[in-house]
Amino acid sequence: MKASVLDIKGKETGRKVELSKKVFEVEPSDHAVYLDVKQYLANQRQGNAKTKERAEIKGSTRKIKKQKGTGTARAGSIKNPLFRGGGTIFGPRPRGYDQKVNKNVKKLARKSALSDKLKSKSISIVESIDFKTPKTKDFDKLIKAFGLKGKKTLFIMDGVNKNVYLSARNLEKSEVVTDSEISTFSIVNAQHLVIEENAVEKIQSKLI
Repeated sequence: MKASVLDIKGKETGRKVELSKKVFEVEPSDHAVYLDVKQYLANQRQGNAKTKERAEIKGSTRKIKKQKGTGTARAGSIKNPLFRGGGTIFGPRPRGYDQKVNKNVKKLARKSALSDKLKSKSISIVESIDFKTPKTKDFDKLIKAFGLKGKKTLFIMDGVNKNVYLSARNLEKSEVVTDSEISTFSIVNAQHLVIEENAVEKIQSKLI
């Protein structure tokens, strides 16, 4: 399938780019997308929650009252979890939430997400995006030119472009990534994708 290449003002340049059927027209696998998104979100968790248990609490080991004759329950330490300031019973410990997903499943997930976006006409190809200086106003004009104002938009660049990144970072619904940084989550989370022409071939070569 061929897609029209637009300029920075959202107008057709008269050129077209070939979109591989093996990447942009596959039968979507919802389960593969689910697994990849689940892994991405799990890997964002830090897992550093920690509470002190009885052995880690600082305090006297003196028996706080005699064993019998008080009319209350026995108590041997001020660090008892039942007392205020005592240790926590079965509290959280640092752990990793990392999950593993097969490389082929991850590829299928990304191809499924891209195919779904193309099917819903939510992909635009732009020849190149570049600004002489970082300006949020210029990036906002770009968004309006593509008719994407108010939509969550993912801009996929052909390599790092600092001026474009800095221009977009203050816009809540716009995200700029390079062709090597895209994830299934970022594709699914966006309402529309704007891909630089030179980034298309790089994406396809990685997924085929």
